[in-house]
Amino acid sequence: MEDIKTLLEKELAKRNTFFELSFNRPDPLLIAREYKDEYIALLCALFAYGNAKAIVKFLQKIDFSLLDASEEKITKEAKKYYYRFQKSQDVVEIFLILKRLKEIVSIENIVFRGYKKEQNLLDGLWELLKTINSLKRKNSYGVDFFFLNIPKELKKAGTYKRYFMYFRWMVRKDNLDLGLWKKIDKKDLIMPLDTHSFNVSRRLGLLQRKSCDLKAAIELTNTLKKFDAHDPIKYDFALYRLGQEKIV
Repeated sequence: MEDIKTLLEKELAKRNTFFELSFNRPDPLLIAREYKDEYIALLCALFAYGNAKAIVKFLQKIDFSLLDASEEKITKEAKKYYYRFQKSQDVVEIFLILKRLKEIVSIENIVFRGYKKEQNLLDGLWELLKTINSLKRKNSYGVDFFFLNIPKELKKAGTYKRYFMYFRWMVRKDNLDLGLWKKIDKKDLIMPLDTHSFNVSRRLGLLQRKSCDLKAAIELTNTLKKFDAHDPIKYDFALYRLGQEKIV
């Protein structure tokens, strides 16, 4: 395992620069970094599925100031946007939900409310999902896919990659991540597992589980804690790029 740790540390040092993110090397964090706002960052993270260039191109078009507009203006203006599984009316509902969320309390405080009981970030995520779902006025496939729901059984849960990526952005602070939150310890972050990092981790022997799901994300997180118990998810971007660029 020591040679794998050396590989990841080398890749981490190479990637952890401000210039790693660009429109030639797109990532939704590129847009979130412009605004340094937890609500805009959540939008960027939850729209982050599909082709990276297409994601960034879409996010560039969004008028994020709508999050502070009236519900009437949101209903009128947000309907010009659509993205893959989100139709125009879905995007309107997404903006309305986030506007309502802004009027309650910060996202950090919502997540912390669940997390603080046992320092378990899953509990923080479930608290956030419960709050978001309480603010819905309409249900649709596009809205449900965007925000997701609390799983009925953990053993059948997906990776929740977009949320764990968002938490990484908010909690960690380096040349990539924003570090806007102060109440959650980076040692408790969970790996934002996607196809690239899943496949690379399997090839490197970091992950035994054959299904790309929540259990795999937790297993990989626990493996990475052997390399750095205080900041296991610092290797996330390195693993992602190793797979995306077909290096491993």
